[in-house]
Amino acid sequence: MSKPVKERKSRPVNLDLQTIRFPITAIASILHRVSGVITFVSIGILLWLLSKSLSSPIGFAEAADIVDGFFVKFILWGILTALAYHIVGGVRHLIMDLGYFEELESGTKSAKVAFIVTGVLSLLAGVLVW
Repeated sequence: MSKPVKERKSRPVNLDLQTIRFPITAIASILHRVSGVITFVSIGILLWLLSKSLSSPIGFAEAADIVDGFFVKFILWGILTALAYHIVGGVRHLIMDLGYFEELESGTKSAKVAFIVTGVLSLLAGVLVW
């Protein structure tokens, strides 16, 4: 006896990401990964700046001049915001690992809270940088 051949279901395939509406929990997860990459890359920049500032009094003055520019302050604010979101999102994931906020409704609320907390921390970082 031969096995019957299963028919393939022709399902529509939508690869246009602009038409897909992601739930807020998916957006929170994706942004957590992106903020982790930003934080990882920024470690090199921050270590270089620290090394320069600790090399000599002249190096410190050069590092202070670098940090004094608007563009660099904007970059530092972005780094601090990414770090804040990554920490808040990480705490959210740790709480979910304990069994809380795993349902769709509570997960959505926790993602919104994570965005709000990150917004507040981002504003505080902006005050510190500028």
